[in-house]
Amino acid sequence: MKDFKEKLALVPNKPGSYQMRDKDGIIIYVGKAKNLKNRLKSYFTGTHTGKTLMLVENIDDFEYIVTSSELESLILEITLIKKYNPKYNILLKDDKTYPYIEFTNEEYPRLRIVRNTKRKKNKNYLYGPYPNVTAARKTVNMINRIYPLRKCEKMPKKTCLYYHIGECLGYCSEKIDKSVIYEMKKEIISFLKGDSSVIEHKIKEEMDKASQVLNYERALELKNMLDDINITLKKQKIDLNKNYNFDLINYYNDNNYLSIQIFFVRDGLLCGRHKEIIQTINNVEENVLEYIIKFYDKTGILPKELYVSEEMDKDLLSEYLGVKVTTPYRGKLKSLLDLAYENAKQNLENEEETIEKDENKRLSAARLLATLLHIPKVERIESFDNSHLFGTYYVGGMVVFDNFLPNKNEYRKYKIETDVKDDIGAMREVLYRRYYKVLMENLKKPDLIVLDGGKAQITICKEIIDSLKLQIPIVGLVKDEHHRTSHLLDSDYNEISIPEDSNLFLYLAKIQEEVHRYAITYHRNIKSKGALVSMLDMVPGIGEKRRKELLKKFGSLKKIKEAPLEELEPILGKDVALNLLNYFKESE
Repeated sequence: MKDFKEKLALVPNKPGSYQMRDKDGIIIYVGKAKNLKNRLKSYFTGTHTGKTLMLVENIDDFEYIVTSSELESLILEITLIKKYNPKYNILLKDDKTYPYIEFTNEEYPRLRIVRNTKRKKNKNYLYGPYPNVTAARKTVNMINRIYPLRKCEKMPKKTCLYYHIGECLGYCSEKIDKSVIYEMKKEIISFLKGDSSVIEHKIKEEMDKASQVLNYERALELKNMLDDINITLKKQKIDLNKNYNFDLINYYNDNNYLSIQIFFVRDGLLCGRHKEIIQTINNVEENVLEYIIKFYDKTGILPKELYVSEEMDKDLLSEYLGVKVTTPYRGKLKSLLDLAYENAKQNLENEEETIEKDENKRLSAARLLATLLHIPKVERIESFDNSHLFGTYYVGGMVVFDNFLPNKNEYRKYKIETDVKDDIGAMREVLYRRYYKVLMENLKKPDLIVLDGGKAQITICKEIIDSLKLQIPIVGLVKDEHHRTSHLLDSDYNEISIPEDSNLFLYLAKIQEEVHRYAITYHRNIKSKGALVSMLDMVPGIGEKRRKELLKKFGSLKKIKEAPLEELEPILGKDVALNLLNYFKESE
């Protein structure tokens, strides 16, 4: 650890944000403090363990920015975290957002599951979030079967199957009384807010009719619908005398691990809960505060009110999020808050031993790999693979693992230039583009590059890394005749054997599987969009926005191919327009 005694003496006793840098000048942690001097001193005095110890051991320098208030320091902290994505700040493990049930506020409304609640501002009704995705889908399917809502994304020119089986009123061809739609809408909204009486009555009537005509299969299906209502609504009903939306958050901290529980209450219904266990850095309350802000930034929708534990800085959180934040001290809300605490504690006690064992396995495997390759450490690994269709439509993918855990925020996709006709050429282009950017933008360099291949791939990678004057170790995963990884090949082409039953072998195999999956999934996604979109998506520099502008102006692939350079330039720019024309030429 470096001695920062003289630099710490100059730090003021004021609020602000601080940034820790490693030996490469990369920001590895961003924090905030009411008192910068006291907080920064705490990192370099006393004994640390766990993630805090790992952070402190990697600090080569620190900086700080003084602010006029704690709110300003919090805003600055979150801004810098978003900008630099520091490795030791909290990373939400689940990169997916929770689904919501959306009831569209259209002339002919639809009911559907959505995840991207930030996509546009509208006046649609949103209910959720639903951590239990299956329950949400069952609810939507059930309502769509009971009520003949519109099912189509866009109005078709003639009636579809749903109309003929009685699950749509035929909005595209029939004149529908607005009062019918209004009644459906009122009953569905009432159900989603927790009143299931009307829908239950409808289902029971249908069940009796089905039984009378001996249609027992239909009767059983309707009975299952009633059971689903009990699961999704009645068992979640809590009597709080509060008809608005609120979340309740509590946590339990032990041995450098933080267990968080979030209860979602919507119109008196406990929709579900979110739980997560993370490693902490120093101040627990600050970690919880950062987690809450990141969580709601990801979900995109805030409830009307948050209930949190007494230790939290409620005024600061309320001012930042723009919602009411309070602590209940008695009654049912206090009992619910205590229940969240007990759940957080129980979850950590159940999982802590498993988490620690897994962490020890990963760290020991990383140390073994560093020893075998004669390098100081292996924390960040970047791995590459390509995918193509019979030697055409090449794409590349890069995955990132931190201490053998996938860091999906750092994954990258690459479109390959049209003149590339083989795996080696594709790998050369991807590696050059990646590490030229690392060099130019001073991005975090990996401790190790892992290639899915042997001597040829390693030779290409060495050429690229050496040409950019970067010093990054390289290793290849070599397969046998059965296409299974048999051994490693280092940058000097030395074979390194690893027992197949070792943790290191299993972690490397996981990286190999993940990068292959990522590259081939990207390729399949492009192909699944169709020939026109696929061809445009394969050209570097053409993304979704430019593709839409091309299609809007020219209307078809044939007209885009026939367009002269000067007509393409206003949309694409000269270089990308030339890329597109060259791509068409190569494809023909």
